[in-house]
Amino acid sequence: MLAVPGVRPLLLVGILARIPVVAIGVTLTLHVITGMKLGFLQAGLVGAASTGGVALGAPITGRFVDRHGLRPVVAVTTVAQLIFWSSAAFLPYWPLVGGAFAAGVLALPVFNVIRQCLAAAVPTERRRAAFALDAMLVEVSYMVGPAVAVAATTTFGSDLTMALVGLGLVGSGTALLVLNPATRGGDEPEAGGAAVPRRQWLTPALLALFGVTFAATFVLTATELNLVAVLKADAATRWTGLAIAVWSLSSLVGGFAYGSLRRGLSPLVTIGCMAALTVPAGLVGLVGPWPLLCLALVPSGILCAPALSTTVDTLSGWVPAAARGEAVGLHSTALTLGIAVANPVTGFLIDRTGTGWAFAVTGLGSLLVVGLAVPLWRRAPRPAQPEAVAATAG
Repeated sequence: MLAVPGVRPLLLVGILARIPVVAIGVTLTLHVITGMKLGFLQAGLVGAASTGGVALGAPITGRFVDRHGLRPVVAVTTVAQLIFWSSAAFLPYWPLVGGAFAAGVLALPVFNVIRQCLAAAVPTERRRAAFALDAMLVEVSYMVGPAVAVAATTTFGSDLTMALVGLGLVGSGTALLVLNPATRGGDEPEAGGAAVPRRQWLTPALLALFGVTFAATFVLTATELNLVAVLKADAATRWTGLAIAVWSLSSLVGGFAYGSLRRGLSPLVTIGCMAALTVPAGLVGLVGPWPLLCLALVPSGILCAPALSTTVDTLSGWVPAAARGEAVGLHSTALTLGIAVANPVTGFLIDRTGTGWAFAVTGLGSLLVVGLAVPLWRRAPRPAQPEAVAATAG
């Protein structure tokens, strides 16, 4: 896959550019708690404002990429990040909440752009391997970004860390501007043509795909919170990093194995199995020590990268290239909403029922969403053809 022209620099920029992006949440939280000396509720509101802005802005920026190309969108969002992060450390609390929301709406679309450009750079029959490799690199970014943010905050303070995050985001935007990867394949029309009406591609099956994408990040976020709660109950909080690293490593192994397969799997299968394998983990956590729980989570962890990559792969085949940016943005919104909803729901379940039931309920809830998507999946559109897109644009 790395030998495909354009893929190597795209993935290299992607893994480096995503590190400051995934560090945003932890950096804002630590700034409110340690820098502003406020509580976790206030920190949660700032994080929710940032997350809500990202969920709202992702499809908007994606549509602008479809219509006007990559560089104008990256330039505007890079300037927006520069303005916010250079002033965030000096803002009072409520202006910080508003600024976090605005910066989320105008977030640098690194995740969406990398996926959209991968779909353009790689032939259709090889996209599954490309998206599996990208999912593995995303896992690496999530392992590095928050850890670097925590280390920088404890060493240099939250003010300087926020400046460093802003510097990283501006550097990421600059790298994308210089690289300027193609958002369409060689046989696909360039940006600036007539927009494809949403009714032609925003089908019930695609909405079902967004639903199972939501279910994937919901169960993954819930599993992480449950794992942290189990370690806290066992007085083993200091081992949290190791436990999550083992889980992430299993995802990397699964992504490598899945990308090497000759045939892919449906998102219904990968996400459904991941949710089902999460259900009994709570029982293991109740009857055994936390290392046994880490081992019990390995099977579901192996399906993490494959599950997320299959959703992007399916999306790229169902949506015409002229609408791919907006569709990938909606996919990002589904991912973000899954994370946002999982946090309060899982916290409520842990407080009221304990981690055992929290594992079971969140796993069964995600499995239910997958089941509801099955009837709509049967009406899936045919893979988008470049010729049909060109005719529509004409």
